[in-house]
Amino acid sequence: KLGSTAWAKTKAKAKKAIMDMADELIKTYATRAKHDGHTFGPDSVWQSELESSFPHVETPDQDRAAADVKRDMESPRPMDRLICGDVGYGKTEVAVRAAFKAVMEGKQVAILVPTTILAEQHGATFTERVAGFPVKIEVRSRCRSDAERKRIVRGLKDGSVDIVIGTHRLLSKDVSFRDLGLVIIDEEHRFGVKHKERIRGMRALVDVLTLTATPIPRTLHMSLLGARD
Repeated sequence: KLGSTAWAKTKAKAKKAIMDMADELIKTYATRAKHDGHTFGPDSVWQSELESSFPHVETPDQDRAAADVKRDMESPRPMDRLICGDVGYGKTEVAVRAAFKAVMEGKQVAILVPTTILAEQHGATFTERVAGFPVKIEVRSRCRSDAERKRIVRGLKDGSVDIVIGTHRLLSKDVSFRDLGLVIIDEEHRFGVKHKERIRGMRALVDVLTLTATPIPRTLHMSLLGARD
């Protein structure tokens, strides 16, 4: 009941949780502002080949988004960019180009998606787009057997896996990367609080690209304020 001792305790607990989360966010952003991340070089010849193999004509917004992302990656400041666009408007192709650029410099890429179906879809799309290039892609979800999951974990640790696409299972404590350079988060609003805490731990100084058709108010607000690009 309003005004009861239990209500007061509930409010105090919620307030502390909000302050703790704000404190963690401030620390993360302060670390990213103070320290340089990896500075990627200009596009390689293979990058140009990959982009020219895109079977559609890019829209002006697609071209601009891809250019903005690559410019961020070539800056020493860790990227934290939000790509917002409706379903079917080409966000995935922007992500493919960013991931390929990271892999071309020996960095690993983690792509977090909210559902197993989306993980499998992205796995098929990314595999098709980078076919013909020496890029190792794996999908880690509940559709994989225990043996396959263990093999993928080993590959991430020793660096033999370049791009891994997965659900929140990618955030398990047994998953570690040899040299993570880019985190791509698809539909951030679909992940729970605990998942986001783990994501924050992954993204201290790596480049981060968030894709969404429906940005949550806080994410959109941070972008409009300039805290995110």
